[in-house]
Formats: sequence, structure tokens, C-alpha cells
Amino acid sequence: MYFGSLPILLLLCLGIVGLGEICLTRSSINILEEEHFSNCCPIGKQDESDNVTWYREEEEKQTLIRQGGRIALNGNSLQFWPAVLSDTGKYICSLSNGAHSVNHSWDLNVLPKNKGSCFTAEHVSSGSPAIAGRGYPFSCSAKHYGGAIVSKTWYKNCLFKAEEELYIQKLSPEDSGNYTCVVSYLHAGKIYNATNTVEVQVRAEDAEYTKPTIIGPDYEEVEIEIGKEKIINCTAFLGYSKNSQISVYWLHNNQWLNTCQDTTDSVSPCEMENHEYYEGGKFFVLKQLWIKIFQEEDINAEYNCTLLAANAETKTFILKKVKPSDLSPHTFTTGMIVATLCSLGAFVVMILCVAFKVDLVLLYRDLAAKDETLEDGKIYDAFVSYLKDCVPICGEESSFALDILPKILEEHFGYKLCIFDRDISPGGAIVDDVQSFIDKSRRLIIILSRNYISDKVMFELEAGLHKALVERKIKVILIEYMPISDLTFLPDSLGLLSSSQRIKWKEEKSLPLNSRFWKKLRYAMPAKSSSLNTLAYFHRIRPRTKFVRFAPHPKWVV
Repeated sequence: MYFGSLPILLLLCLGIVGLGEICLTRSSINILEEEHFSNCCPIGKQDESDNVTWYREEEEKQTLIRQGGRIALNGNSLQFWPAVLSDTGKYICSLSNGAHSVNHSWDLNVLPKNKGSCFTAEHVSSGSPAIAGRGYPFSCSAKHYGGAIVSKTWYKNCLFKAEEELYIQKLSPEDSGNYTCVVSYLHAGKIYNATNTVEVQVRAEDAEYTKPTIIGPDYEEVEIEIGKEKIINCTAFLGYSKNSQISVYWLHNNQWLNTCQDTTDSVSPCEMENHEYYEGGKFFVLKQLWIKIFQEEDINAEYNCTLLAANAETKTFILKKVKPSDLSPHTFTTGMIVATLCSLGAFVVMILCVAFKVDLVLLYRDLAAKDETLEDGKIYDAFVSYLKDCVPICGEESSFALDILPKILEEHFGYKLCIFDRDISPGGAIVDDVQSFIDKSRRLIIILSRNYISDKVMFELEAGLHKALVERKIKVILIEYMPISDLTFLPDSLGLLSSSQRIKWKEEKSLPLNSRFWKKLRYAMPAKSSSLNTLAYFHRIRPRTKFVRFAPHPKWVV
């Protein structure tokens, strides 16, 4: 070490107590936005040759802070009038005498204010221990090294409590709460506030812990993998106030361990610095043991965490070799990847099955040559209900029902349709004939258009829906031949049909045999083998009744 740097080090040591105010060394500071904040550099007294410089570090680059605007440099203090959210960052103060320099850095966190409360939860700190029946002095820690103090006001749970100083002579459980101190400063003709909130929890004398003790059982086994490092934690309760006479340390073979900062051995275990913290009105200390490399000779080694207070207390840790895993990391990783890919594949297959459900069912029917029409006593695969006797108003609808539909379903897919004008002999009672032929059919195909409704088809529709929805003797297929905006004239029971029973005709787009229309129609029809159906079509006996076939509309020609 150069002796020329000793004055600087002495300045740092003396800097803890500066003139007028205590200059604390803090690594991280939380403040609220739009409030005054000031922090000093712990450098002590300066010589004329000493120079204090402030920097802000951003993306590993240091930017010199200059006087001006909201930011003021006053001696060895950096002041914000006020601080804003963008001021969050790392700040460095540097003391230099020309030959040597010493730096001190700290992190500033500017928190947004809670608009609905006088304090922000992230800005609340824990107060000193509060025991019922004892006195409790409140100290406002909002010391910001600059500006003339105008007023100091205390609030409990955001309700006015007192001005200037606050002291409770005898605590009771009702005194628990959040105490907020607001200090107002006058600077450049404006008032700026600085807020500090502490949480006070009043506890009874017979609290959970009454004396310093090590938390947890007296004995613990720690499993470590050979060649790996391990941090072992030992936590001790110190009391309801800080006690410098209490110490915690690690022993191995009745020997003290070196601290990790002092040892140069890169292999030997070492103890880390104390980490003291305050939680729930109690003070704790965390003492960690760092096993840098766990070796075979360290198996079953004992390390003792010892609390030295009025009476000594020890917790023993035994180092154990971690039990080998049933699966190697490589095997486990490979298995997880395979399982993930299988799950993803199953999900994709499920999506494809839903999207191509109709195609898959038709493919299965063709491959399995499944026939659902055998020995069911039915003659027709479907009874076709459409608007009749409306030529030439509904010529296209009649052409679709009498030409296109039977041409595709009967000649290409082997289905047998019952079409009233074609297959029912004239002269009989229409009502009886419709009932009879619907009973002989496996499906009821309704060709629905804006001209559909009439007395004759209304009876077919109601009779078919009754047999389908009430008697469960037939299934309905609704072909939406033309878009219809007003369906109030139709029975409400049509709304009970599933999506697979409703098929839309899309003119030229639906004409090809492999279109979605014909696939969905075949899906809704009874399962039949294509080859068997085609053969049956050419050998079936057509009725001898003569009927008039309408000429197909030019744009429906297949």
C-alpha cells in the first residue's frame, strides 16, 4: 500500500461523522418522486487541494454531474430539488488530492408515489422494536443535508398525529401502525417535502424469542454433489435491539474459519461476512459458510455454527454426498424433450383431427366398407323436401333438387333418394304419402331457400321434424340453398339442429365432387360403401311413374 493514500483513507474513516450532520455510508437508497433528496459523500474534512467530483454511471459509462437545474452540488453533498423517476441509477463520488483518489458509490431508486395514500408501500421501513408498556421515541430519518427546514409533521396511518417530535410514553397494541414523517424545506422560494414512513408493531413482553438463539434444529445434514460448491446458511435471533456483544461464527475441528475476503486459498471453506437484518420487530443475523469445492475427504465432515452470547449455543452441520439420481441429467433432459415433443405432436394431431374430422370419417368409411343401411327396414336413404309447383319463380331451386342433388348422390355415391314429384305416384292422399315415405327414409333433406315455405312443404317440414326430434326415427339434414335473413316463419325446432346437420350451398364453389359441401353432406348421410352403392344404384328398380324433369340452369351444369 502507498503511504500517500493514507490521508485519503483517514478522511474516509473520519467522514462517517461530518460537520453538522451524520454522513452515512449506504449502498442503496430508496426515495419518492417529486421530493427533495440529498446525500453526502463520506469524506470528512477537506484540504484546499482536495476535490470532490460526482458522477452518474449509465451502461458502464460514467457521466460527470454538473451544477444546474434541479441538481445542486453543495460542498460534499449532491442535492435534488426535486428528484424524478429518471434519476434512478448508480452515483459515484470521488475525492482526489491530485495524486490519489478514493471513490464511494451507491444506488438511488426513485419510487413512484401512491396517489391514494400518504406513503408508498415499497418505501416503508421497519422501526426499532416496540414492546408494550415501554416508551417509544420516534425519529424522522429524512435527513437530506441541505435546505432550511420549515416544518416537520407526523401522521399515523395517514391521520395527523403531531408536529415536530413524537414520543409515546407507554405503548399499547393500538399504537401499532405506519408512522409517516413529512419534512418541508424552503429552497429558492419554493417548498419541497421529504417523506419517511416506519412500520411499528407493538409486541408483548413474552414474545416468541426472549433471548438470543440459533433458529432451527441443533443438527442438520447437508447433501452436496462431489465437485460442486455449496452455501450453508445459519440464522440467529439477536433480540429486540441490536447488541454488539453478540457474535456468530463457524468452527471446524475446533478451529475458526477464515473470512472469505481475507483468505487466499481458493479451495478451503470460509465464512462470509455477517448479514444483519430487521424483520417483524426482531433483529437477526445471517452467517454463511461457503464450501467452495466438495471433495471425497469432506464427506461426513462437521461444521459448527456457534452463537456467542450470555450462553454459547451451537448448531452442527454434517456434509453428506448427494444420493445419485436414478436418471442422468442427459437422460432426464432427453426425456423431457421427447415428452414435450410428444405432447406437442398429440396436440397438433388433435387439432388436425378436429379440422379434418369430416375427411377422416369419410376415409374410414371407404376403407372399412361400412354400411349402416343393411337390415334396417328402410327403402330410401333420404326424403328430399323442397319447394314445388313454383316454376318459373324457383326454377333454380327445383333444378337443384331434381337434377344436381340426385345426379351426385345417386349416380356418384350410390344413395337412393325419395323425391316427391319423381318417386310418388299421383292420385293418392298427399298427407298419407308424405308420412309413409318419410317413415321409409333414413334422412330428411330440407332444401331451404327464401321461397321455400308453402302449405305442402310446411307439412313435410313439420312431420319430418316431429319424427326426428320427438320420435327419434329419422335424422334431419338442412341445406341452406340461399341466404335467408328472416327465419321467423320457420319452426323454432330448426335451431336445435347441430352444425353437422346444417350445410350451406355456395354455388360454383360447391359444384366439384370434392368440395366441402358434398363431403359434409356425405358425412351427414348414412354410411355406405361407394362401390356397393354404385352397383346397387344401377340394379335398383325405378318406379314406373312418369315425371317431368326440369332443365338444369346453365350455371349448375356439372
